[in-house]
Formats: sequence, structure tokens, C-alpha cells
Amino acid sequence: MFDKLSDRLGQTFRNLSGRGVLTEGNISEAMREIRRALLEADVNFKVAKKFVSEVAEMATGEKVLKSLTPGQQIVKIVNDRIIALLGTTAEKLSFSGKPPHVILLLGLQGSGKTTTAARLAYLLQNKQNRRCMVVAADLQRPAAIDQLEVMAGKAGAAFYCNRSAGDPAEVAREAIQQAALQYYDVVIVDTAGRLHVDDSLMEELERVKAATRPDESLLVLDGLSGQDAVNVAVEFNQRIGFTGAVLTKMDGDSRGGAALSFRAVTGKPIKFAGIGESVKGLEEFDPSRIAGRILGMGDIVGLAEKAQEMYDEKEASKLQKKIKSNSFNLEDFRKELTKIKKMGSLSELMAMLPKGMRPAAADIDSSKFTQMESLINSMTAKERLRPEIINGSRRKRIARGSGRTVNDVNRLLKEFRTMKKMMKQMRSARGMGAMFR
Repeated sequence: MFDKLSDRLGQTFRNLSGRGVLTEGNISEAMREIRRALLEADVNFKVAKKFVSEVAEMATGEKVLKSLTPGQQIVKIVNDRIIALLGTTAEKLSFSGKPPHVILLLGLQGSGKTTTAARLAYLLQNKQNRRCMVVAADLQRPAAIDQLEVMAGKAGAAFYCNRSAGDPAEVAREAIQQAALQYYDVVIVDTAGRLHVDDSLMEELERVKAATRPDESLLVLDGLSGQDAVNVAVEFNQRIGFTGAVLTKMDGDSRGGAALSFRAVTGKPIKFAGIGESVKGLEEFDPSRIAGRILGMGDIVGLAEKAQEMYDEKEASKLQKKIKSNSFNLEDFRKELTKIKKMGSLSELMAMLPKGMRPAAADIDSSKFTQMESLINSMTAKERLRPEIINGSRRKRIARGSGRTVNDVNRLLKEFRTMKKMMKQMRSARGMGAMFR
């Protein structure tokens, strides 16, 4: 997430930190680099210009120039301004009155509304203990109803559709009535994707909104589309109106233009970010944590939350002792593969660590987990408990026994060492002890 922008800003800050004293000329040069980095990240031109102007004004103050650590002071200024640009604090969903509360999802075709509907239901049910119903009001796209039904099943949410209906407003109205009779807390309405220039479809969406009177209208946008996403948001806001946005595919967004431009241009908050492919892949959009990722400071809080979801207190205590005593072995590694798969890829987890704490590593592809398990199963008990004894001849035997190659064995051992090192890093980080308690 934001890798290219993070790398560019990181280089600029390293140049500043390497100087004992900063001049206004140094700062001016740094501001040009920051502006260039933002524009390359597809940030709106006016937003980038205003951002750099505000940072420059604060960075050229006497307090910064005469500071013992002027480079760090500027990093702090940039961090604070990014947080302000993103909206300062995380914006929660706002529900009022008696349930069922209605969330209306709208946006372009292919932006990820159907997946977001199921993910939102999963998040609300598991983190807020709300009973959710998802509604198939996309009557335009073939198989949209079937897709949502499957996703709702994965989320453990109720599902409503009317396959013979032709009016999505009527479908949504019927669903809300059913949800009220069955005491559901939240109704999430998935609408058809549409272009803002298609008057007939926009009028249809206006009717759906009037029929549902939603507590929240969330615009679902493809985070990879940069400024185009922001332009779409402006048009939808003028025609339909919405209360917040969901940016999808954020794990593939190495630039960050949509996220950094959205609030400043539309005046509306980003409420959620979609990542990965599973039904669990929806995160609350927290400006301070996003700023940390952009500036290479990581997201320790987010990492801790992921770990706490996977471990109960007893398991965490055992794992902590193994890490502390350096006795984490391949038998433990096999057990942790399933947990890591649920949390996300190893590279995604490492991206949540501050840059200085990240070991160099290859990504663990979840599709290779079965292969890894077969390799470990081909080892003797002694080899699993003491991986350091696995020499060349043992590697050949393990490869033959699992139907794999020696390179596969080498790759497995590399991934094992990477995880072991990462766990040590996490445990030694300030405040991370609580993750394993």
C-alpha cells in the first residue's frame, strides 16, 4: 500500500536527516521533491500544491530551523499534514433511530460493491455484533444476484433477493420490511454499477435512495483509479449525494492518489479500505495509521489487531515463550501457516512494521501452503524440532519424499527463518508485548 509514494518521501527525508543544519534552500528543494512525489502518486494538482505550501510555511519557521533535529521536525510536520488531509480521525458509521439501519452502496460497475456488501456485513457482525441482511438490488449485471448470495454465505449474513422483480427500489423496500419483521439490525443494499452520465440509471438510483432513506450512502471506488475515482465522486455527490466512501483494492495501490485527494476535493470522509480477496478484507480507514504507512512508520496497531483476532490468550502465551527462548521450530511453523494465511501474506504483514524493522523476505503465496506442509511432513521429528541440522543430503531426502525439489526445500527454510525473524522484531517493538499476551 502506497509503496512508491513511501519510497519517494523516504528518500527525501533521508536527505534532510543527513544534514546537521537545514537552510531555507534545503527545505525549498525538499518541498519540490515532495510535490513531485505527490503528483507522481496521482494526487490532485490543487491538493498537492496546497499541501506543499502548508508544509513549507511550517517547516521554514525558526523553531524548526534551529532545532537539534530539523529533519525529524519536518517529518513530523508532513505526518501531521497527511493526517489532516485524510480527515484527522476515523469516521464511524452513523446510525440513528430504531433498526433496521440501512446502508446503500453505489458506484461504477466493477468498483467492488458486491464484495464490499458482504465484507461490510462480516465486519459489522463480528466487530459490532449486529445482525445483517444483504440485499441484491443489482438487476442489471448477469449473475450479480448469485455472486452476492455466495458472498453473503461466506460472511454469515442473511440474504434477500427477488429474481422476478424489475424495479430495484421495490426490491430494496421489500427487503427492509422483511428485515424489520425478523429483527435485523442492518440492511446493506447492493445496487447496480452505473456511469454518472447515464441519466436513466442515475434516476433509478435516486428512486432507490428515496425508497430506502439510508442512514449511510457509501460510494464504492476503485482505489487504483487515482484522480479518476475522485472525479467520479464529485459527480455522484452532485447528483445523488453520499455520506462517505469505500476505497477498494488498496493493497494494490502503490501510489495513493485517490486516498490523498478524496477528502480535500469532496469534503466527505473515506470510511473503509478494501484489501486482499477474502470476506474479511475490509478495514476502517484511520488517517493516523494510513499516514504511518505512507511515511514508512508502519501500522503496529493494525498488526496487533490482526494477531489478536487469531490467537487466544493461552496460545499467545505459549508462542511468546517459544519466541523468547528462540525455540520456535518447523512444527510450530506448520501450525502458524494457517493463522498467517487468515491474517494475510507475509509481505503484507511486514509492510505494517516500521521500515527499519522489516527483514528482507519473499512473499508467502497462500496457494503454496499445501506444498509447504507436504515438505514439513516429509521431515523427521528431529528435523522439525531442530531445522539447523537439515544439511544437503537431508534436503535431497525431504524433496524426494514430498515429490518436490531441493529448491522448494530451500525456499521453505528461507520462509521459516523470515517468519522467525519477523516475530522477534514484533516482540521487541515497543508496545508489541501486548500482542502476544
